[in-house]
Amino acid sequence: MLRTDLNEALKTAMKTRDQRTISTVRLILAALKDRDIAARPKGVTDGIGEEEIVEMLHKMVRQRRESIELYEKGGRLELAQQEQEEIGVIERFLPKQMTEAEMGEAIAAAIGETGASSIKDMGKIMGLLKQRFAGRMDFAKAGQLVKQKLGA
Repeated sequence: MLRTDLNEALKTAMKTRDQRTISTVRLILAALKDRDIAARPKGVTDGIGEEEIVEMLHKMVRQRRESIELYEKGGRLELAQQEQEEIGVIERFLPKQMTEAEMGEAIAAAIGETGASSIKDMGKIMGLLKQRFAGRMDFAKAGQLVKQKLGA
């Protein structure tokens, strides 16, 4: 599904001559091909799965956010703008992210299910959240919210 979407987006961007989208989608496809090749020795012959692709896209967004910070500190605003545009292109292929309110509800439900009562139980909660909401939840924010709810 995502592979098809990426290839279609590349074709569309080439037709409309959208250079930012073309270059960003090509970067994504190159990274995807690298991951596919790396997975072959593990017996994965038809490419990595959707979950791994989503994980790779999240990593690409994180890398660009870090780059933006550094570019802004260095006064390279044109490069920071370029990275921001790339984030916009990458995020088109990611599942819709949960709002903070939705994350709060999911965290409360996970705490109830696991019977967590202290910060020591944070691993159980985070494991459950990652299992259920991989790709849709920002786990850095979720970790902070879990700590707040457990009173740490």
